[in-house]
Amino acid sequence: MDLTYPPEAEAFRIEVRNWLEENLPHGWGTPGYSMTADERASFNAEWTKKLAEGGWICASWPKEYGGKGLSLMEGVVLNEEFARQNAPMRADFFGDTLVGPTILKWGTEEQKQHFLPKILSGEISWCQGFSEPDSGSDLAALKTKAELDGDEWVINGQKVWTTQAQHADYMFLLARSDPDAPKHKGISYLLVPMRQEGIDVRPIAQIDGSAEFNEVFFTNARCPKPNVVGGVNNGWAVAMDTLGFERGTSATTGHRRFQKELESIIETARRNGRSKDPLVRQGLAQAWTKVKIMQINGLRTLTSALNNDRSTMALGATNKMFWSEYHRDTMELAIDILGMDGQILTGAPAATNGEGDEGEGDEGELMPGIGNRHQRPGYPVSMLQAGFFFSRSETIWGGTAQIQRNIVGERVLGLPKEPKVGG
Repeated sequence: MDLTYPPEAEAFRIEVRNWLEENLPHGWGTPGYSMTADERASFNAEWTKKLAEGGWICASWPKEYGGKGLSLMEGVVLNEEFARQNAPMRADFFGDTLVGPTILKWGTEEQKQHFLPKILSGEISWCQGFSEPDSGSDLAALKTKAELDGDEWVINGQKVWTTQAQHADYMFLLARSDPDAPKHKGISYLLVPMRQEGIDVRPIAQIDGSAEFNEVFFTNARCPKPNVVGGVNNGWAVAMDTLGFERGTSATTGHRRFQKELESIIETARRNGRSKDPLVRQGLAQAWTKVKIMQINGLRTLTSALNNDRSTMALGATNKMFWSEYHRDTMELAIDILGMDGQILTGAPAATNGEGDEGEGDEGELMPGIGNRHQRPGYPVSMLQAGFFFSRSETIWGGTAQIQRNIVGERVLGLPKEPKVGG
C-alpha cells in the first residue's frame, strides 16, 4: 500500500482546491453556516452550472466526449477535495458513475454520440434494471426476456428494488436474449426507454415512508435494436464492468460519511450521558477502529487498482461486506444509545445546511444522503432513525454479504467453490 501521491496528482489537488475556494459560497462549511430553502434552491441551480463550466461533471471521461480525461489518481484527488470541502458533486449517480462509463467502454460510436452528451447535460436520467424477485444474489438466473421483433426488442418480465425508476427516462437493463444458451452467456445489456406503454412502475413504500425503490413490470415493452451495449448475449461481461465502476475513484473517500456519522453518534452519547456506560464506550471505540480500517482498506484498494492487480474486485467485495455490516451494527448501537427516546418519532422538517446534508433531527445527528427528505406525512423519522432503517438494506444491495463472502473465499483464499443446489 503506497501512501504517497505522485507530484502531478498533488499539483492537480491544488488546482481543484483553489477552484472550490473561489466558487463555493463565502463561509461554506464553517460552524453555524446555513442556508434558507430559497438560498439552497438557488445554490443547487447555480452550482450545477459552475460544475459544468469547470469541467468537473464526468471529469474522468475522455476529452472528446466532454470530460477532462483525468487519470485514475486525478479522479481520486478530485473526489478527495470535494469530500474535504463537503462540496456536492452532481447527483446523477446512475448516469455519471454507472451507465456512462459502461457506454464509454462497450458502446458503439453511435451510442456514445447519442447518449453521452445527454448524460453530461442531465437531459436524461437513468435507473438500473438488474435485480428480479427470484434472481437477486444469483443475478445470472434472471428471467426477464428480450426477443427481437424486426428493428425492436420486445421485453417481458419484472425487475425489483429499482431505485428512482419512477423518475427515470431510461433503464440499463439485463434481459435473457437467448434462452437456450448457458445462463451467463444468453444475457444482453439494453438501454430501454421508460416513457412508454408496457412499462408499469410501482413504488415500494418503506417503513420510514420513503419510496425510492420500485417494482417495474414489462409487458411487450419496446427497445430499439441498436440499444444493445457490448453485443447481443454479452451482457454479463458488460454488467460486471458496470458493477465495478461503482467503487472506482471513491476508494479513499468512502469512509468519510461513516466517520461523520459516528462523530454525531458520539456527540449524542455525550449529551444524554450514555458515553459513561463502559459497554457503550467499548462499542463506540470498536466503531471508530472499523472506520479507520475502512480508510486503510480504501488506500489498499486504490493501490491494487493502480497496479492492475487481479485482486481489486475481491478487495471491493471485502470492503463492501465490511462497511455494510459495520453500518448495520453501528446503527443498532446508535438506537441503543438513544434508549426509549429512539422509539419516539422525533424528526423535524428537513433543514438544509451549508455542508450538503439533508437536515438535522432532534438528536442532532447529521446523516448525508438519507432521511427526512423522503419521510411520509405523519411519520417524522429523525435522521438517526432513518439511518437505522436504511442500514438494514445495505448488506443486501450491491451484492449480499453471503455473496461477498463467497467471492472472498474463492478468489482470495482459494477455497473450493460453493456446491450448487441439487448438484
